[in-house]
Amino acid sequence: RELGYDVVESGADREEERAARGWGRVVAVLRQQRRDLATAASGLCLALAVAFRLVGTPHVVQTALFAAAMLSGGFHIARSGLAALRTTYTLDINFLMTLAALGAAAIGEWAEGATVVFLFSLGETLEAYTLNRARNAIRALMNLAPAEATVLRPCTECPKHGVSGQPCPVCPSHEERLPVEQLQVGDLILVKPGERIPMDGTVVAGTSAVNQAPITGESVPVDKAPGHEVFAGAINGAGALDVRVSRLAQDNTLNRIIFLVEQAQTQKAPAQRFVDAFARYYTPAVVAGAGLVAVIPPFLFDQPLLGAGGWLYRALVLLVIACPCALVISTPVSIVSAISAAARNGVLIKGGGFLEATGRLRAIAFDKTGTLTRGQPAVIDMECVECMQPGGTCDACDDMLALAAAIERRSEHPLAQAVVRAAEARGVASAYAAADVEALAGRGVRGQVNGQMVTVGSHSYFDAKVPHSPDLCQRASAVEANGQTAMLIGDDSGTRGVITVADEVRTSSRAVIAALKQLGIQHTVMLTGDNEATAQAIAAAVGVDEARARLLPEQKVQAIEDLVARYGAVGMVGDGVNDAPALARATVGIAMGGAGTDQALETADIVLMADDLSKLPFAVGLSRQARRVIQQNVAFSLALKALFLALALPGVATLWMAVVADMGASLAVILNGMRLLRVKSYQP
Repeated sequence: RELGYDVVESGADREEERAARGWGRVVAVLRQQRRDLATAASGLCLALAVAFRLVGTPHVVQTALFAAAMLSGGFHIARSGLAALRTTYTLDINFLMTLAALGAAAIGEWAEGATVVFLFSLGETLEAYTLNRARNAIRALMNLAPAEATVLRPCTECPKHGVSGQPCPVCPSHEERLPVEQLQVGDLILVKPGERIPMDGTVVAGTSAVNQAPITGESVPVDKAPGHEVFAGAINGAGALDVRVSRLAQDNTLNRIIFLVEQAQTQKAPAQRFVDAFARYYTPAVVAGAGLVAVIPPFLFDQPLLGAGGWLYRALVLLVIACPCALVISTPVSIVSAISAAARNGVLIKGGGFLEATGRLRAIAFDKTGTLTRGQPAVIDMECVECMQPGGTCDACDDMLALAAAIERRSEHPLAQAVVRAAEARGVASAYAAADVEALAGRGVRGQVNGQMVTVGSHSYFDAKVPHSPDLCQRASAVEANGQTAMLIGDDSGTRGVITVADEVRTSSRAVIAALKQLGIQHTVMLTGDNEATAQAIAAAVGVDEARARLLPEQKVQAIEDLVARYGAVGMVGDGVNDAPALARATVGIAMGGAGTDQALETADIVLMADDLSKLPFAVGLSRQARRVIQQNVAFSLALKALFLALALPGVATLWMAVVADMGASLAVILNGMRLLRVKSYQP
């Protein structure tokens, strides 16, 4: 309260406004805009005083109106300045302006003093409006999640079908609209076509394409089926979905994003901390300097003290010009805008320090599995014996794949599932049925298909147990030399061919690496626990500069430390869980797929909400652009101050000119910083 604030219950002002009627409602609204009203009253009094001066009204009336303009516009300014002086023992911008206004009144420059107060108050109002607009940009996301949900309740009372106290066999559930705050984990909700999804949950029935852009930044709708996760605020497509609620309304991904972004916006970047520290020493120095300007020339060199050209007036102009408004506001508005723009594009940056650090990155390390690759084995090639012969046909490849899928369908091994998915994609998954399937102790699997024994196994197993041609042996060896897995297929007639399985490289990985190099990243490296051959093959496919293989978690940390020693600022991209030590050691830890991962949201410095690397260049480009904007704002603020200081000492600059320059500089740096809100792609 000593600082001029009060404590009210959250939302109390809005409740009062809604409850009021007629003039009461007008009063309730005006009470919330007291400072804006004071600024308007100051402007009105100033305009009347100028008008009365033009028509020759008595001087006392003009002075009274100028004084009224100073009082109405300067009350909040003086209160803030005195409160800061009393409670924190610091001289702030408000105190400087109060001194300037009182000094102008003391030497009889009422018009100048009133103009100073009004323009400064107007500038503060405009600054607050524009900064709040940037700070609240992310809160528009809160309107994306519906306030109500359609809940599916068991139908235990159904007079229509004569059922009471037990589930109805004809209509087992009924729909009920409830506020999302009343829903519990485990409730079943219905999301109709075209509706926004009201809660985080898991699909239990139905299929649809869901637009997740508000959460992950993905521009293309994502297919959802039973077992898939969906997020509150996403837009359902053409199909109805039954969703089992997995989080309470206050804990859903959308609300956590908003909370983390708001928290990040309050954290100061190193540049902002430097500016704030500079202002703490700069402002008292300005007051002391202005005092010397007012005193030394009149008392030592017999110069005039009072009057429009006197040194006291010049000292007051110096006070106004030296106010570091634009300098202090230049950094936070840029950081707030950049963090908001990132969140709306599916990138969560945890604070201004991480934003600034990302803009300084010179090297980036990547985990392999699940980052540069999909983290899921896939069939990338297959060759049957007929293909290896002159004039061979690939129809035999489909038949070989169908035989392998019939056997592997009984296995839960990741390689087996890769074969089944490939057969489904080529439409041959149901061509054969297998019986008497048995595992071969980690070396393969075999079973009966159409009366024949079909075997799917490793190259080493076939070398030991199943005769096969030198050409096929050479082909399998070449596959393994590339760090891939060779699966050989044979039946009673002999060996049919080889299927190549590997962790599939993301289609975006190579383009992302190229984009990062355009943005100035000097070195990229892949860190993996996989073997050397696999690491080199993946590195060549995606275009990273270096690959380090067979690394344990502590060796990944050592690799990051080596990179920090060589390049200074180093980023690490991983899944946020397995790579936690390396992510923590890097200058900036970047996690992927954070929309569904609590660990990534809580531990990483930057989270790419979608399971997609393509947002990484955007994050780096935005951070670099934010650093450029901050540098532009600081340079502009200091240059303008230097110019007007040079004009103030010879008496060229006036009080109102100084305020216009100060207010104009503040608005210029705010608008320049807010340009970052519109950034939607990376800029080299």
